[in-house]
Amino acid sequence: MPTEININDRNALVEVLSRDGDKVRISIDGKKYDADVVMVEEGVYSIIIDNKSHNIELIRTDNKNYEVNTYAKSYDVEIVDAESKYLKSRRRDDGDEEAVMSSPMPGKIVKILVKVGDKVKAGDTVIIVSAMKMESEYKVKKDRIIKDIKVKEGDTIQADQPLVVIE
Repeated sequence: MPTEININDRNALVEVLSRDGDKVRISIDGKKYDADVVMVEEGVYSIIIDNKSHNIELIRTDNKNYEVNTYAKSYDVEIVDAESKYLKSRRRDDGDEEAVMSSPMPGKIVKILVKVGDKVKAGDTVIIVSAMKMESEYKVKKDRIIKDIKVKEGDTIQADQPLVVIE
């Protein structure tokens, strides 16, 4: 199963297709590559792809984030998982313009606590979604007005489906 990786604000789907010793076959955004990967020393790797040698230093900065250094550049790399998507969706409501609340994962609408035209205050819960056997309350970060509600209680939702539009 592919893993979503964010590299300097560019997302890529990466999957290890096979591994035999130092030989690795990977897929990046559907394109397949054969690579020789050798750990030279702790955190330093020599990678050969298409007869080109790349030396990288891999530094773990926290649980899901890495700094990858090559001879010429440095890259910030994040492993994007359900938790990361969830946290990012919670941070979307931070501007003064219209915003759309959505769930980063599929689930079910448990309760809608507002109606179109309602004025909500910072910290108010707008909608409750059940996903992965947990209920999550979606709250606004600033005083807002509910512009549109795209779902109803009991609806099954997909990941990133718009739920509520606020302004």
